[in-house]
Amino acid sequence: MEIKVPEVGESVYEGLLVKWHKRDGDMVYKDDPICEIETDKITIELNAEVDGILTIRVREGKTVKIGSVIGVIDESAFVKGGPVKSGKKDVTGPPATGAAGVGVGISPAGRKMVREHVLKPEQVRGTGKGGRVTVEDLYQHLKAERPGAGGEITEKAKAEPEQEEFPPQEVRSEMPEPYRSVEGERETRKPMTPIRKRIAERLLAARQQTAMLTTFNEADMGRVISLRLKHKEDFRKKHGVSLGFMSFFIKACVEALQEYPEVNARIESDDIIYHNFHDIGIAIGGDKGLVVPVIRNAGSLHFAEIEKAVDDLVEKVKNNKLSISDLEGGTFSITNGGVYGSLLSTPMLNPPQSGILGMHAIQDRPVAREGRVVIRPMMYLAFTYDHRIIDGRQAVGFLKRVKELIEEPEEMLLEG
Repeated sequence: MEIKVPEVGESVYEGLLVKWHKRDGDMVYKDDPICEIETDKITIELNAEVDGILTIRVREGKTVKIGSVIGVIDESAFVKGGPVKSGKKDVTGPPATGAAGVGVGISPAGRKMVREHVLKPEQVRGTGKGGRVTVEDLYQHLKAERPGAGGEITEKAKAEPEQEEFPPQEVRSEMPEPYRSVEGERETRKPMTPIRKRIAERLLAARQQTAMLTTFNEADMGRVISLRLKHKEDFRKKHGVSLGFMSFFIKACVEALQEYPEVNARIESDDIIYHNFHDIGIAIGGDKGLVVPVIRNAGSLHFAEIEKAVDDLVEKVKNNKLSISDLEGGTFSITNGGVYGSLLSTPMLNPPQSGILGMHAIQDRPVAREGRVVIRPMMYLAFTYDHRIIDGRQAVGFLKRVKELIEEPEEMLLEG
């Protein structure tokens, strides 16, 4: 069975073969993860669809087209000969053989021995990983079958390392790796990953194709913090999920979007498209870069449902399980730089959306309350908007409404 790069979206034409979880010649089983492919939008993990022996045709670090064949799983290994032992289960059959009769499940050094001594690998009991036939197995088989032939194989040949077709050190040299300073080198050049290139393209497009402007405010987080401390244990017991800050901000943004529909709209040609639903994108930082998966119909969700949706998306990002559908659409976005310690920043739009809210770190600061200076837990809020569709009055009003709802969250709790 051929392993092909699957289609993952209309606008995705190629990807980077990031990693093989199995080695060339390994025995694989149905549903085993076998490789990862990174596109400019998501990372997908391919699983084996059948039991068999894997033959790798494309190395890690190579760009592959959608639909191209990157490997083959030979199912015939499970129907030939006697049982092959593995760490998972016993299966029937020796390592598969190629067109020339040389075992696919044998290392290059072993294949050389098979050719030179005209051996039949299907008659050799493999003791290697996944039932692979090693050089030592071939050597012992040859000695038993042809007692006088043992001397034909020198100790050097017998000890030849069990190399793979694609040695790991060679593969890794082609992959983009985290930057590490190398002594004596003034510069280090590494290629961008597809996701990083896509991020760069979208950020540049946002700068060039929108009239971005940012307005700021600050919110007293004291009442939200008190509510979370008071109800967090009961909330967790009842719903099985923690009550975080994000659900408060999503609920506040949805209500503010209803009052300021231009913020939830987009420009298309000479028209303004108003969305009568609220699909909120949540910016999440992963190992491969920032992604913005979407919570659908956030306005109809309760706090627990929002928290579960956020947790599910974070888990998907962590495990590279996002699908294209998780990223498509979105009418408004929220990003939380505060989790990294940011005190204030100007978020960038996520086109074609017209607005994005930036949350920041909560910091105890002196503020004036009823003629007195008190210390309160404050958060700076930044709202970036497309000035072509949203006027300053609407932008300031939207952010002020979010601030009011965060500072008096009981109103949102009563509604949902």
